[in-house]
Amino acid sequence: MRKNQGKRIWRQNRKRGTWRRGVLLALLVLFCVVFLSACHGSQETKEAFEVPEEFDASRDYEITFWAKNDTNKTQVAIYEQAIEDFEALYPNITVNIRLYTDYSDIYNDVITNIATDTTPNVCITYPDHIATYLTGDNQVVALDDLMTDEKYGLGGSELLFDSPTVDEVVPQFLEECQIDGTYYALPYMRSTEACYVNKTYVEALGFELPETLTWDFIWEVCEAAMEKDADGNFAVNGQSVMIPFIYKSTDNMMITMLKQLDAGYSTAAGDVLLFNDTTTELLYEIAERAENREFSTFKISGYPANFLNAGQCIFAIDSTAGATWMGTDAPLLDISEDKLVEFETVVMAVPQYDTGNVQMISQGPSICIFNKEDSQEVLASWLFAQYLLTNDVQIAYSQTEGYLPVTTKAQESDEYQDYLSRSGEDNSTYYSVKIDAAKLLLDNIENTFTTAVFNGSTSLRSAAGQLIENTTKSARRGETIDDAYFETLYEDVTSLYRLDQIEAADDEDSGGLKDLGPLPQTSVILLGSLAAVWALILLYLLWQAVKTRKSGGD
Repeated sequence: MRKNQGKRIWRQNRKRGTWRRGVLLALLVLFCVVFLSACHGSQETKEAFEVPEEFDASRDYEITFWAKNDTNKTQVAIYEQAIEDFEALYPNITVNIRLYTDYSDIYNDVITNIATDTTPNVCITYPDHIATYLTGDNQVVALDDLMTDEKYGLGGSELLFDSPTVDEVVPQFLEECQIDGTYYALPYMRSTEACYVNKTYVEALGFELPETLTWDFIWEVCEAAMEKDADGNFAVNGQSVMIPFIYKSTDNMMITMLKQLDAGYSTAAGDVLLFNDTTTELLYEIAERAENREFSTFKISGYPANFLNAGQCIFAIDSTAGATWMGTDAPLLDISEDKLVEFETVVMAVPQYDTGNVQMISQGPSICIFNKEDSQEVLASWLFAQYLLTNDVQIAYSQTEGYLPVTTKAQESDEYQDYLSRSGEDNSTYYSVKIDAAKLLLDNIENTFTTAVFNGSTSLRSAAGQLIENTTKSARRGETIDDAYFETLYEDVTSLYRLDQIEAADDEDSGGLKDLGPLPQTSVILLGSLAAVWALILLYLLWQAVKTRKSGGD
């Protein structure tokens, strides 16, 4: 009797223990998921960087450099040569380069690595991205003191190379690297957007190119280009395909149109002004052109250069940095030679609403430095970042594409002026379209503009392009485009890019919470997988507990 009673007590205790373990494990799972998610938006505070009085050359340093290249081997070679030359000057500094083919990949990796304190030392990036990096306290080094330091600043007395001074960095380009009154980056290269025009087809349609393109002129030529011959082919090219106007970056398209019309986009504080009456009017126009197949985008139809070079596009808008893909003699063709069409390529500013007030977006990569516990390591990183502004690097890299050096020191040098003067000597280094693209920006630096940078400006930029992409798709599908359509579109895009949270982040009642923006996809997958695994373990233990409880009652 006592023996059976002891067994019952033992079974009850075992059931209670199993149940308690299940509850404790459930709490553990909940804690892990919440903790891992919180890690993204809450960072350990670093001490603000202070410039050391001297650079300790007796120590060895190993720094990482994350950079982008367009799978361009020449650009890779320039980076490698720059590192080799720099290490010859500073043999105690080793630079390890990691190459990316897309800026968004760099952005995602930096965001992920901020949480684990494994950011690179030097990074090629964009100010919009830096604004998000800054939500982690002292993650990115403020450069004001470094830039003006007498010994190690721009043009400093202790540098082992010929660095440009602050005054020799183009002011407009340097200003782009300022966030809330503080410099967090150095400009590396600059470009703008250009309209690459098939002049041969424009004239065949009976038009003459104006000195400055206007939107009215673009749409008028596009309408004429849609005329077909008796065989059903387009009369201007004799082919079955013709998309007169293709825009590579619809983000820039919407932003530029709004800027030209002096309409709202955003404020410096991060207020979203994108969804206004002017935006709606522009989208109605775009919808009409897209419905008539006069207009399309890179995301919908493909790379503008491919259509331009095949004689299937008349106006292809892309970055000046993409000039080597444009034109009959382009050194970087993505189509077979049998599809190539002979035509005269002209590089022009993007179409304007007011030719007396030309507005062109300024873009291009910048260089930022991430903070580390060792101030000497940060100083070593700064020396390398600054070295990328020397004439040798600036001129060599600018010659790979239609980029413009960011210093007047490089722009005004005999070497660079000689490069510009030799336009058309060959179809590689001196490819005329590429040099014309660089000259376009050089002649219009005063006409360039940038958008406000804040935590969330990257999302707002994407949202601007999404409006055009969605409208174009809907129009091509024959969907009804009316006020109700745009009301729904604005709501969907606001939700997709969390634009309603941008202003909340600046709200005084937000409690000072910092947000690093949307988690990178890899992090989302990782957290989701961890949660799923722990949930399965929990279910198994709960099932075991119930099973044990039932068996104990038999």
